[in-house]
Amino acid sequence: MAIATRHWDRRGTGGLTFTELGLGTAPLGNLYRAVSDADALAAMEAAWAEGVRHFDTAPLYGLGLAETRLNRFLRGRPRDALVLSTKIGRHLRVCAPDRRDGIGKWIEVPSRTGVFDYSHDGVMRSLEVSLERLGTDRVDILYAHDLDVFTHGSEAARDACLAAFMAGAHRALVRLRDEGVIAAFGLGVNEAAACQWVAERGDPDLFLLAGRYTLLEQGPLDGLLPLCAARGIGVVIGGPFNSGILATGARPGAHYNYDPAPPAVMERVARIEAVCAAHGVALAAAALRFPLLHPAVVSVIPGGQTAAEIRAGARALAAPVPAALWADLKAEGLLSADAPTAAP
Repeated sequence: MAIATRHWDRRGTGGLTFTELGLGTAPLGNLYRAVSDADALAAMEAAWAEGVRHFDTAPLYGLGLAETRLNRFLRGRPRDALVLSTKIGRHLRVCAPDRRDGIGKWIEVPSRTGVFDYSHDGVMRSLEVSLERLGTDRVDILYAHDLDVFTHGSEAARDACLAAFMAGAHRALVRLRDEGVIAAFGLGVNEAAACQWVAERGDPDLFLLAGRYTLLEQGPLDGLLPLCAARGIGVVIGGPFNSGILATGARPGAHYNYDPAPPAVMERVARIEAVCAAHGVALAAAALRFPLLHPAVVSVIPGGQTAAEIRAGARALAAPVPAALWADLKAEGLLSADAPTAAP
């Protein structure tokens, strides 16, 4: 399948070409359930067969497992044919099995605990170890991971990490980019406020924003996305299904933001789903297409644990979505009136 591409070149240095559909590898790090090595490889090979050429990972995903699984997949692939991103901000340290991170979240993964480090030297160490796990000579993008309240627990704690990032990691990332070691850097986070803060003070190229610009949420239209469009900062949208509910619909057990969806979210999704059904459009198809209608967005990266899930995502993105659907969602107050709804 031919997946459309978007070329991004903020600095006039050649840039990167993203497929509109990417693959986020957190689920392949045994998120919430164990996946065999064979099934993980089959999922990545299915993505490649569908035309996906944008792959995102992180040391956190499976406590190193996602990166090492990508190692096998990447072997023999033409490196210049794909965009590869990983993240900095944590070091993984060996620990006793009962003291590892993510018990109950990461299943059957290495016994490791993450130590936050947003220093200059921390970037260099993290990149070196990620390259070893990935088995590749380079990554295209480095994102600073989890500089948000969701991870650090309070605005004060997040702000302290942001200050440490600007004093240390930001300098290292600029240096790596300017020396051509990486093509771009930015943040990989769950909130728009941290992205806007760094964009106003630093020189980021790309943001991987998870779950905050979706059919359910359009808050970044008020500040971050116009700033990115004006500055040429690209935006990758992670979590386009808001942890699942925009794929499954408002069904019992549906998840939103990694937890069971609250009643208000269930009700809103049911209304969105009804509008989609009236136009003969699957909810997942609308959820994947919507973020790509903003001119700052270069790719969406849902995850998947099976080849079937990957193929279903590719089919959903390829499905036509009529302009009347977006108009009706706006008319019913289910979509921001300011949200772009024409192909950029």
